[in-house]
Amino acid sequence: MPDRSPTAYDVTLCVEELRTALALHDITLPSLRADLPSFAGTYAPPAGLVALGSCNTATARALAAALRKTAAG
Repeated sequence: MPDRSPTAYDVTLCVEELRTALALHDITLPSLRADLPSFAGTYAPPAGLVALGSCNTATARALAAALRKTAAG
């Protein structure tokens, strides 16, 4: 069975795709990044997580509004 675990490159591309999509709504998550320590664990397969990071309440509200608008559209 082929290994379908995300690579660090896959996760980095995912982060950039998310960053670009958020920018379309004028939203910036300053701490958005690939969570590289998730690749160092002994999990099988490696987790390949995206760290969304912290944001202020204005950014969180903008993100919530964008998600609501998209869901309603």
